[in-house]
Amino acid sequence: MEGVQPGLPQIVAELLDARLVLDRRVCVLRAGRQPIPAEFPRPGVPTALPDVVSTYQEIVALLHDPRVSSDVRKLPNPASAPAEGSAETEPITETVILEPNIITQDPPEHDQDRRMMMPHFVGPPHSPHLISDLEPEIRRIVDGLLATMQGKTRIDAVDEFAYPLPVTVICKVLGVPLEDEPRFHRWIETALDALDFGPEAASEEIRSRLAGGRQAVEEFGQFAAELLDRYAQQPGPGMLSAMVNEDGPETGMSKGVLVSNALLLIFAGHETTVSLIAHSVLTLLRHPDALEKLRRRPELIVPGVEELLRFESSVQFWHTRSAVEDIEIAGTTIPKGAPIFLAYGSANRAPKRFANPDELDLERRDNQHLGFSQGIHFCFGAPLARLEVQVAVGEFVRRVENPRLVEDPPPYRHNQIFRGPCHVLVDIDGIRD
Repeated sequence: MEGVQPGLPQIVAELLDARLVLDRRVCVLRAGRQPIPAEFPRPGVPTALPDVVSTYQEIVALLHDPRVSSDVRKLPNPASAPAEGSAETEPITETVILEPNIITQDPPEHDQDRRMMMPHFVGPPHSPHLISDLEPEIRRIVDGLLATMQGKTRIDAVDEFAYPLPVTVICKVLGVPLEDEPRFHRWIETALDALDFGPEAASEEIRSRLAGGRQAVEEFGQFAAELLDRYAQQPGPGMLSAMVNEDGPETGMSKGVLVSNALLLIFAGHETTVSLIAHSVLTLLRHPDALEKLRRRPELIVPGVEELLRFESSVQFWHTRSAVEDIEIAGTTIPKGAPIFLAYGSANRAPKRFANPDELDLERRDNQHLGFSQGIHFCFGAPLARLEVQVAVGEFVRRVENPRLVEDPPPYRHNQIFRGPCHVLVDIDGIRD
């Protein structure tokens, strides 16, 4: 099934399955431009159906192609205007992106805003050790989490380990009060539950979730706006205060853009790292030889985390790009205006790019995966995420005695984009010092 695949139903069934089961041999799957068939109702989806790009070389080419826009305002309009009060309005992603942020902007606005934000988050050029200086604090948090497992015979590697670390760290980095975590965690979970691109999107249950998701996003945005207002009146620690009080040569973010970027930083600053830590534990327990190898050779944690990023992608595909000109690729044309879905999870298992792609190889060479994307939208928080996962997984492997999966596969969030287990129950014999 190389090249172009016409026809929608099979594509929808493959791409929009919540577990994202894709045929990794496919170069470009064409969804056509006819209206979506009735058996696949999707409220608010544009009339111009997406081109789905699922192989490594083509995705990399598009990530560096200036003819591809990340500005959601350039996506086609919804197929039809919904009735007032109807649940069939724009998808939750259109509500989440209240105003442009750095992942939904094009140059030059993107470049200016990212340059303004970068020094406050990853450090260079002004504070090159900003991330590395967090390592002692990250280790302290991990030690504390493992200490709470002393005396237990069963743990949840998500609730007790993978989640608390990155959410605690991102609150510190951004200056978000940790006591507000239960509130924004509830808003994020409610919004993610409403994000559904699959055939169930028109069901009454999902419509109800969509309404709840919009409300959650509005409350989350109000929370961020109030926090930024407080920092504008009285500067405090963290990146959000630095952003709102920026007085450098590149200033001028509107209040709405500040709020949108604050939501992005709070969400993306922990959500995908939670899934990566959880998947790392899950994957190593499924591969006992790799687990034992990492225990014997702890220096493999650095290339090992890169392989785990490739092997289990926290972001399975991304859906907000579009073509601003006709683009010839893989023997077909992506027409001007067409939405483009980039299937990172598929590209990371591409056999033409990675030898034995379905095998876990902690020493894999030339591992230029797309776990953090590429191009101008390369993951803003990649350095922090790498450090958190290296410390967390390295200490889990070293200190948790005889970990065993209780349930495999574990329960997963029903979400086609952000893939991660809800819980990973593990039986253990103890925690080493």
